[in-house]
Amino acid sequence: MTRSRPTSDLSDTDNGPVRGALGRRGSERRCLVTREQKPPEGMIRFVVSPDNRVVPDLAGKLPGRGMWLSASRDVLDSARTRQAFARAAKAQVSVPENLADLVGGALVQRMLDAVSLARRAGQTVCGFQKCREWLTSGRVGVVIRSESASPDEFSRLVSGRRSLPVVTVPDRVLESAFSRDRAVYAVMAPGALAQRLIAEHERFSGVAGRPLPDPEGVSKEQAEL
Repeated sequence: MTRSRPTSDLSDTDNGPVRGALGRRGSERRCLVTREQKPPEGMIRFVVSPDNRVVPDLAGKLPGRGMWLSASRDVLDSARTRQAFARAAKAQVSVPENLADLVGGALVQRMLDAVSLARRAGQTVCGFQKCREWLTSGRVGVVIRSESASPDEFSRLVSGRRSLPVVTVPDRVLESAFSRDRAVYAVMAPGALAQRLIAEHERFSGVAGRPLPDPEGVSKEQAEL
């Protein structure tokens, strides 16, 4: 006999904060718009504030009944225009017109936070030469490039290490994290912060609604764009 999955693991709402910064792995949530079931770490959770405003809960820690959407700009726009939040909350709610932009900006900040934490912990370096040294010594869990980086130079940087995951971020992420006017490359050691950056990048890529530059010589699967 097939055991049915608990209804709490297959829901488009929840009754409180989810366990962990990106949700409890192994559980699933249903998107309000597409009705697809996905792990919560790849989705966006929303809650209704005391003044009936819809608020994104990117860390999955805010109290209240959560409402889940796939990390896609089209989905976020559809949820706003089709009153999906009001139906799920069973109440009139206020949804920002620029909801997708707000979520995208917050995800950029979360990527910046991950890189900044890694820098303080000595788990990331910036600059072509330092990055190349870490790459050749096998110390890298993820390669980071700014979207204005040169494709040719990037191809030289990752030569011989193209199986590593690559994330492309807005320019200000590396510039702010390393306090430089121009910073286009960084690498991060394997570990929880690298996995967090990759997860946030995947959500941001969907919400941004635009393709980030694909590094020349690196496949889309490897670049994780």
